[in-house]
Amino acid sequence: MEPPVIFDRAARRLRRDRAQPRFGEHAFLRAAMLEGIADRLATVTRRFTDVLDLGCCDAGFPAPPGAQVARLDAGFAFARAAGGVQGDEDRLPFADASFDLVVSVGVLDQVDDLPGALALARRVLRPDGLFLAAFVGAGALPRLRAAWRQADRERPAARLHPGIDVRAAGDLLVRAGFALPVADVEALEVGYPDMGRLVDDLRGMAASNLLAARTPTTRGAFAAAAAAFAAQAGPDGRVRERFPIISLTGWAPDPSQPRPARRGSATASLAQALGPLPKP
Repeated sequence: MEPPVIFDRAARRLRRDRAQPRFGEHAFLRAAMLEGIADRLATVTRRFTDVLDLGCCDAGFPAPPGAQVARLDAGFAFARAAGGVQGDEDRLPFADASFDLVVSVGVLDQVDDLPGALALARRVLRPDGLFLAAFVGAGALPRLRAAWRQADRERPAARLHPGIDVRAAGDLLVRAGFALPVADVEALEVGYPDMGRLVDDLRGMAASNLLAARTPTTRGAFAAAAAAFAAQAGPDGRVRERFPIISLTGWAPDPSQPRPARRGSATASLAQALGPLPKP
């Protein structure tokens, strides 16, 4: 069965191409995600030789020492700038078991078939290969969502992307066949003086409305949303927006990996482990 069409692939490519020249000015979310991935990678002692960078943007994930990196991005301009190929995360043009590390930064929240994209990432990994990803999750931009709900209260319209929560993300890792899956979330908050600055950031990071069923925005609707957004400002005159960053870690299965003990194989009971209970 074909997955539902949520995003406009053609619009996504176009928005990424438009964002490429000034992307570095708006890349604070990607920078935070890269920092988190670097921290997780620093705890891994093994050496990686073949790396796949999914959603490379214009610079790409920094290559580990001695590793060869293949880069892919949905935008042609990003792919060209990073020396990669253009393609979609849920339609990978790579052979199975081609890499020992797959990294995806800031793009999986814009993919129609996220379960399929994770399954493909698992397939292109060699046994005991590592998958690391980060993307914006459910609950992002609550102030902007509230502003648009108020502006569109008579005619609700699709303005912002749906999000996936951390529990569902972990379940999808398991469904895709990853071993030792870990999913966690950390929120980043940013203060904005007005809605225009936030929209400028979203456009600059190629994260504006990509929904296939999006509705054109009129000047009146934008003005109403901007006023509702400004009304949520704090004492400093800024509106605090929230960006939950979901981080995923998973390994391609391999016999060398630790496995949970078989049920019923314990040699001691819980009562023995706890010892005798104190007398009342």
